[in-house]
Amino acid sequence: MENLIKYSTDVAAALASGKPVLALESTIIAHGMPYPQNLEFAREAEAIALASGAEPATIAILGGKVCVGLENAQLEKLATDPTVGKVATREIGLTVARKGNGATTVSATMSLAHAAGVKVFATGGIGGVHRGAEENFDVSADLVELSRTPVIVVSAGAKAILDLPKTLEYLETMSVPVIGYQTAEFPAFYSRNSGLMLSATANFPQKIAKAYLAQQELGISSGILIANPVPEEFDIPLEIMDRHITKALKEAQAKGIDGKELTPFLLGRIVELTKGESLVTNRALALNNVKLGAEIAASLAEQA
Repeated sequence: MENLIKYSTDVAAALASGKPVLALESTIIAHGMPYPQNLEFAREAEAIALASGAEPATIAILGGKVCVGLENAQLEKLATDPTVGKVATREIGLTVARKGNGATTVSATMSLAHAAGVKVFATGGIGGVHRGAEENFDVSADLVELSRTPVIVVSAGAKAILDLPKTLEYLETMSVPVIGYQTAEFPAFYSRNSGLMLSATANFPQKIAKAYLAQQELGISSGILIANPVPEEFDIPLEIMDRHITKALKEAQAKGIDGKELTPFLLGRIVELTKGESLVTNRALALNNVKLGAEIAASLAEQA
């Protein structure tokens, strides 16, 4: 493992001393936002993590090495190099073996964070069950990873382009706890409300840390999904988003866009349809998750 994982100096020191560490994904940098907003976002996310009590550990594969904690030049590469691939769990070994460069998705970041000894991960929204999955079996690897990797994942729910009721059903089937942070309702990414109620809530980061430690003590191997609604001032009502998503889905179908290309197309088209409002909301919710993730990591370090 020492030959494959390269820690930044700050992350290595934090892990060695038992200080809080927060994993951050890199797909949002390489594939989720345009330059230079993506680089600005990456730097702000790391600054918020530090200010909220945790050492940021942005994860990516660069030159075949799993990098846990990135330097400025590495962040710039992710933000500007169009050849950086998108790596889910199944592509990790292939990318490392060919000494490639890859930005990690939710599933890959979870897997690598766990391998690196990092217990909390903040992202924007997870993947899930796609609309029409009963016909095309399109289900994100994020859900499978959540079922088998003991990492706390802080998100604003699943991406709104997905089938949210089926995503929650799948998570229940796979025994993944979903905890609403200061909410009893599953957020719909851009929207605070979805109409889908949750069975578990927590009002403080300490409660989430306690639940995770209880699972660890009992040998339960699944992760925990934290559903953290977007801040109220950035909320886009679900009925408005649904109209844009329906239009974008019809366009994708007409153009024959599916598989790995579908999500980037839909998210990009939704930015256009909302005249950039969805990108502002996406950024706000992701940074909000970083703050909460750092607070959970700090609480976990105190209780461990």
